[in-house]
Amino acid sequence: MSAKILIRGLILFVSLVVLGVLIKTTEIGAVFDQAWIDTYVRGQGVRGQLLFLALGWALTSVGLPRQLVAFLGGYAFGFVLGTVLALAATTLGCITAFMFARLLGRDMVARRFSDRIRRIDGFLSENPLAMTLLIRFLPLGSNFATNLAAGVSGVRAVSFFTGSAIGYVPQMVVFALVGSGISLDPGFRITLSAILFVVSGLLGIHLYRRYRHGKTFDEEVEKQFGGNGGPEEKPGPGSDIESRPAGNP
Repeated sequence: MSAKILIRGLILFVSLVVLGVLIKTTEIGAVFDQAWIDTYVRGQGVRGQLLFLALGWALTSVGLPRQLVAFLGGYAFGFVLGTVLALAATTLGCITAFMFARLLGRDMVARRFSDRIRRIDGFLSENPLAMTLLIRFLPLGSNFATNLAAGVSGVRAVSFFTGSAIGYVPQMVVFALVGSGISLDPGFRITLSAILFVVSGLLGIHLYRRYRHGKTFDEEVEKQFGGNGGPEEKPGPGSDIESRPAGNP
């Protein structure tokens, strides 16, 4: 059911709102402010922006949720700049994980994510830009695992990066707005963020179900839709994804 997907996304949304309230109102939050955001990032000009960008890039490349980066960007820099920096950091993290898998970690990633690689390879093969957009619009799924699996698959790098950057925008906007709302107009901004999150989530679910053309991106996603993991058959002998050449970066 689509409701299950939205509920999981809303749990993340509410968790970040609670985190923001704690940062703003409790002693733990004050320590966090003084120790990192206020000392090293907020009000530090270009140096703070570059530090945030570098840390966001490094941490999203190894699995930090992109929503958290957007939230912290909004909190530290406000809605517009926070969105831009979070989007840049997340896209750079996507590129880094993808290129690591493609150039250096092929065998390791293929062993760890063999089923996901097969699904992503089939899902993205015909129209990688549009199908990557469908993946990124969904309000759930592992960004890190998708980046690694795509790197080992045959998808073209430029199409995957472009689709990812565009597809990241809705959630970057929503969670940067949540973060900025902790310090300014919290009721209005958090409410607006919640509405935008639900709308963008429903849009992502609708587009995925309408345009995937019977293909399966992720077994967990299919379970949330109430399916059985998609109609694809398991690859037969000799069809191991590791034997297929990766696409050119």
